[in-house]
Amino acid sequence: MSEELLDEIEAINSIYGDGSLSPTDDESSTYILRLPGDASSLRIQFPESYPARPPLVLGTHHSSGGVRGAGARDLHLFRDVVGKVFDEGSVCVFDAVEEFGRRVGCDAEKEEQQNVVTPDVEEEQEEEKKECFDPPEWVLSEVVVESKSTFVARVARVSSPEEARSHVGHLLAGDRRVRLATHNITAWRVRGHGATQFQDCDDDGETAAGGRLLHLMQVMDVWGVVVVVSRWYGGVKLGPRRFAVINGVARDCMVRAGVAGK
Repeated sequence: MSEELLDEIEAINSIYGDGSLSPTDDESSTYILRLPGDASSLRIQFPESYPARPPLVLGTHHSSGGVRGAGARDLHLFRDVVGKVFDEGSVCVFDAVEEFGRRVGCDAEKEEQQNVVTPDVEEEQEEEKKECFDPPEWVLSEVVVESKSTFVARVARVSSPEEARSHVGHLLAGDRRVRLATHNITAWRVRGHGATQFQDCDDDGETAAGGRLLHLMQVMDVWGVVVVVSRWYGGVKLGPRRFAVINGVARDCMVRAGVAGK
C-alpha cells in the first residue's frame, strides 16, 4: 500500500468518521467506502499502482436506507465522479467523495434554504445599522506545524450573523500576521428568534475547507460562535491531509473555549 493511499485513508476517516474507508476481511486491496449523509456504501479496489491508476468502483455494499434504486443511483454517480476528478499520480477518493456530496446535497440545500424563516429584510438592515460590536475575546488553539505549514484556530462567541462578520473583520483589521495568512477559513452558526437558524462559511481560497469546518461544528453541535482557522502555507502541498489538520485545530479550540456540545 502506497504512502499516498495511507494518508488519504487517514484524512477520510478523520473528517467523515472512523470506518468511513475500511478494508474488507477477504481482500486487502478492496475497501468499503461509506458515502456521507444517508448515501450508500460502495466496494472499491485499489490497484497496486494507485494513484498512477484510478481505483475500481466494484459495486454497492449497502443501499441508501433501503430506498429502491438508491444503490444503483449512488454507484453510477460515484463512478462518474471518480472518472472526472482522477488525475494520474494524484489520490482522488477524497475529492470524489467531496464532489459526490456536493452533487447529492445541492437539491437538499436549496430546499432547506427555502424553508428557513428569515426576518424582514428592511428590519434586518435597520438593526445592522444600529449595532456596533466591540472587538471580541478570542480563544486560541494549539499551534500546529505540518510539513512547513502553520495552522492555528480562533473561537469567539457571537449572537447574530452581523456580529460574526464584525468579529472576523476586527481580527483581520487588527492583527497583521492573521491578515497575511495564506488562508483564513471561517464558519459560524447562530440561533435567532423563534426557530430561525443561521450559518455560513468561507473557504478563503482553501477549496472545500469552509464547508468541512462548518460540518465539524454541526457534528459537535456548536452554536453561537464563529471559528477562524488561519493557515500559513510553507511550500509543501499536504493534499487531503490539510483538512484533517484544519479540523483538528478547530476542534481543539472549541473544546478549549468550552463551546462543544458533543
